[in-house]
Amino acid sequence: MKILLVFDFDNTIIDDNSDTWIVQCAPEKKLPIELQDSYEKGFWTEFMGRVFKYLGNEGVREDEMKRAVISMPFTLGMVELLNFIRKNKDKFDCIIISDSNSVFIDWVLEATSFHDVFDKVFTNPAAFDSNGHLTVKSYHAHSCNRCPKNLCKNVVLVEFVDKQLQQGVNYTRIVYIGDGGNDVCPVTFLKKNDVAMPRKGYTLQKTLSRMSQNFEPMESSVIAWSSGVEIISHLQFLIKE
Repeated sequence: MKILLVFDFDNTIIDDNSDTWIVQCAPEKKLPIELQDSYEKGFWTEFMGRVFKYLGNEGVREDEMKRAVISMPFTLGMVELLNFIRKNKDKFDCIIISDSNSVFIDWVLEATSFHDVFDKVFTNPAAFDSNGHLTVKSYHAHSCNRCPKNLCKNVVLVEFVDKQLQQGVNYTRIVYIGDGGNDVCPVTFLKKNDVAMPRKGYTLQKTLSRMSQNFEPMESSVIAWSSGVEIISHLQFLIKE
């Protein structure tokens, strides 16, 4: 009987946003105004496709991008948390659902040797093409009107849990650790036993506290955190129960 841990990546595992961090590779560390202005709400992945194309055209190579990405700092206490999970893998399954991309997440997990902690990573697939440009595709198509069109994290989570159930794996509870606006959708579908863990001071936490003030009931418990060490304490409490 395992607990499922679901992690966001940007501003949760790492203490920044990998998509905006990569801009430091651009000439003068900034994007041209017309490129900045081309972003449309809900179409971030398409926007990042243009950013990667621009970086490629400016001669930014893969190894340079990799150096930048793996220099991103981990969020406070995250290294300790991931080591704690590794020591207790018999009690936890662990997945990432992220609107970043597979190349960036792979680089970070590889550089820090944390690949083995995660059973599965769900994110936008990316690869370098023959010109050495990073290309990124949408993770899937879905019909949820609350989420960006390339990724509804709730659809991903429900599909994963159902698939696991078909293989005889039934989770006692889900603990969802995230920070962003696109974490709101999956969190509102959590059940009574589950735990939503929003990062203090970020969009997810602000949205959930606004919802509770408006008496929009959440079935799960909500525990905010600012360090991974606080998450460890709560997980220790859950596995003792």
